[in-house]
Amino acid sequence: MPVLVASDLDRTLIYSSAALALTMPDARAPRLLCVEVHEARPLSYMTETAAQLLTDLGDTAVFVPTTTRTRKQYQRINLPGPPPKYAICANGGHLLVDGVTDADWHAGVQARLADECAPLAEVREHLLRSADPVWVRKHRVAEDLFAYLVVERELLPEDWVKELAVWAEVRGWTVSLQGRKIYAVPGPLTKSAAVREVARRTGAELTLAAGDSLLDADLLLAADRGWRPGHGELADTGWTAPEIAALPERGVLAGERITREFLKASRTATP
Repeated sequence: MPVLVASDLDRTLIYSSAALALTMPDARAPRLLCVEVHEARPLSYMTETAAQLLTDLGDTAVFVPTTTRTRKQYQRINLPGPPPKYAICANGGHLLVDGVTDADWHAGVQARLADECAPLAEVREHLLRSADPVWVRKHRVAEDLFAYLVVERELLPEDWVKELAVWAEVRGWTVSLQGRKIYAVPGPLTKSAAVREVARRTGAELTLAAGDSLLDADLLLAADRGWRPGHGELADTGWTAPEIAALPERGVLAGERITREFLKASRTATP
């Protein structure tokens, strides 16, 4: 039976310049491979070693990129290795099969959201009303499923995100702060549900996962084994769970370590 590897992308496998955390002397910095270009500028990177490990992983496991990015944002990424047959975008709202949205899956997600939580319009209106233009740079809606703000972190009031989380929770929504983005996501919109569907379709008996944010917690809990880097929301809050390894590495070297762990565990499980 195949091994399924479901991994978050940003700040887990791939890193912007600001998130690389190259704290070593310049002469010892790892060689980097650009894996995303946006508006003719390089945007995201892996180490060259991680890129080779990910290529090797494609030969031993079903690798499933699992991201909160929209489909358009995901499609900017050019990961090394064979093109993944499955990818999960919009935090589970879209299941891509050979790059194309599975319409039945998406319709099922929309039905669950309509039944179980407050509508997007209510949440968006609250964000527009309560977020101060002094520190908000952009208001965005992603795939008509969830909303996020791009903010100036140094100007963001310390308690604002906590207050938003309390407001959102009673309406069936969750809140996550990742870098300069504050996400408001419906509770039923989860990466784990989509990963379980891929596991069902592929017949995978072992699921491995990695992620760095609170939006990845359900993904990690749904996996048989998982890893989180030494940075991000999960590390900052000290989040742990059985079968989840908290790695000491931070930045792009954490991405390399995670890819190495994926490959090692996949090879161990594959006869």
